[in-house]
Amino acid sequence: MGLDVLANTQGKAVLLYDTEQSENQLYKNTALLLKRAGRKSKPDWLKVYYLTAMSRRERLQSIQDSMDYYYHLFGGIRLVIIDGIADLIRRANDETESIAIVEELYRLAGIYRTCIICVLHFVPNSFKLRGHLGSELQRKAAAILSIEKDTQNPEFSVVKTLKVREGSPLDVPLMLFSWDKHKAMHVYRGEKPQKEKEKRKETELTGLAKEIFSNNKQLSYSEFSQEIELLMDVKERTAKSYIRFMSENGIVEKDRSSSYILGKHL
Repeated sequence: MGLDVLANTQGKAVLLYDTEQSENQLYKNTALLLKRAGRKSKPDWLKVYYLTAMSRRERLQSIQDSMDYYYHLFGGIRLVIIDGIADLIRRANDETESIAIVEELYRLAGIYRTCIICVLHFVPNSFKLRGHLGSELQRKAAAILSIEKDTQNPEFSVVKTLKVREGSPLDVPLMLFSWDKHKAMHVYRGEKPQKEKEKRKETELTGLAKEIFSNNKQLSYSEFSQEIELLMDVKERTAKSYIRFMSENGIVEKDRSSSYILGKHL
């Protein structure tokens, strides 16, 4: 994804907020997290918050207050994880609430100069997340990852990139994870073959083309590019590379007026 993860050598705060698990389960999850990281004990700068017992309004206030406190205590915030952003508002399909919570988290990320990772337990489709909360995150997030079962081998989970700030999410490798009984945790199993990435690209761009041309019989090059940019939330150069891929693979073709139409075999 074009990112390098460096060690927290400055000892800045790492904050994990859980809005779903019981206190006992969160303790177990934290112990597993430390095991995966190869740590025998929890570092002082890692703070784990159990928010399930709080009201939704109290949860957000707790996040705001603790971020401010630990920012000054540790001289900065390295990372914030909110496991269950939907539980900070009453309804994920409420547009007003969804916009407000995403704008607030966006504001906090800017004030404290940190990265906020939000976990949303909705099942995404190829192009956008469900609900107003998902739609707002789709617009504002720098990157979006989905984790789903591998259709060919359900023992594996596949990590797919749905959005990256620069470039194409369909060109990012498909990463595999599975449960290791001996280590009692999920472990990285490498990447899916290149042909699987190309197959995903063809499948998802075919679905994208069908969606676009379900409401348009034909589109000019610029109109087609704009539709892709809007639905996939990508830059113009990435949209143009998608059009080239679709043309080369017969997903779309040009008619006599040089406008784009859906490929005849579709």
